Amino acid sequence: MVASPFVVGPATGHTHTHTIILLHGRDSEAQEFASEFFECEATGTEQTLPNLFPTVRWVFPQAKCLRSERFSVEMSQWFDMWSVEDQQERTELQVPGLRSSVNMIAELIEQEELLVPRSNIFLGGISQGFATALAAFFADGRGGFAGLCGFSTWLPLANQAASALELVDDENDQKLAAMQRLYLGDDKQQTSLSPQQLMSTPILLEHCQDDDIISIQSGLLLRDFIDKLGLSVDFHEYESGGHWFNEPQGVDDFVVFLQKSIKSDHTPSGHQST
Repeated sequence: MVASPFVVGPATGHTHTHTIILLHGRDSEAQEFASEFFECEATGTEQTLPNLFPTVRWVFPQAKCLRSERFSVEMSQWFDMWSVEDQQERTELQVPGLRSSVNMIAELIEQEELLVPRSNIFLGGISQGFATALAAFFADGRGGFAGLCGFSTWLPLANQAASALELVDDENDQKLAAMQRLYLGDDKQQTSLSPQQLMSTPILLEHCQDDDIISIQSGLLLRDFIDKLGLSVDFHEYESGGHWFNEPQGVDDFVVFLQKSIKSDHTPSGHQST
């Protein structure tokens, strides 16, 4: 059974205008991630992100408990992995859970589209959470989201993705179709691909240099791969923050990214809202 997502907002007295779907990392929980995430503060304010964006519905889906092949225990994870540090080791363990989670996120997106248009929905997450969200984005193939936002993360099935591109023409629509096949699976009915909608989706990536779980090199590889697909990515690198958000600059950059679509009363120091 799939657990219901943990939901915060919109604030009382405010109309729901946008949804932000954020996936937690491996061996974490939706509510735990939300609680820690909302402790992050932007420069010059003690307001939480829900207070800065009162019209947003924050949705934190919960991963299933899957058995870890390496540790022989069940844990909360979007897909099993032999090594988080070396994401390409024994990737055959990752595929079943990843594709199952992709389907789960697709259903969640459909539910949120009953409340607001897709153009008002952000999709993101941290670590394994964003790896899953990105796979869901490519598997869906239609784009049209307000944006993608990933933190301390990597490209899922990176070796397979690189190999898939070698088999197609050097055209963006062919590359994106290859990504859809990889993350959706050959046995699934593919939706019609919308290359321009995919390529016009704003993408924010943030990674800290001292992340000792997912190296900054994994983040840079992800950035370069997304660029190779013809998508535009805004990549921010920070000296400190570990396997988490840099504060306050990383939070400021996230706020500015959201403000391009969502009205907010707060402008982080050194930034202008657009």
